[in-house]
Amino acid sequence: QVQLVESGGGSVQAGGSLRLSCAASGYTSGRNRMGWFRQAPGKEREGVAIINTVGSSTYYGDSVQGRFTISQDKAKNTVYLQMNSLKPEDTAMYYCAAGYVPLGRGDLIFDISRYNSWGQGTQVTVSS
Repeated sequence: QVQLVESGGGSVQAGGSLRLSCAASGYTSGRNRMGWFRQAPGKEREGVAIINTVGSSTYYGDSVQGRFTISQDKAKNTVYLQMNSLKPEDTAMYYCAAGYVPLGRGDLIFDISRYNSWGQGTQVTVSS
């Protein structure tokens, strides 16, 4: 079982920045992807950014491309999400997730069913 602990959420004005962290512990073998999903009230959970924990490939949702950057510290089993140029529509609960997606199956990167370990979530609120 993998435990994921997020930190770094908060409130910021539009145009500001926040950095989220997700530390993984426990049995992490068998999982090759970690990253972030988010869910706003009344909306479905959507993929934000995913990183290949074995290599370094990164994937981003269309709405955050160019503004958010995902990175990792393999020695610490920690993934980071640097969020710049934040917009009010980025307001959501952000969840860290870990799972397995076969190489070459980029079409499954943001498939929620591929991720079987989830953090408790951290709130990000962006005011205009």
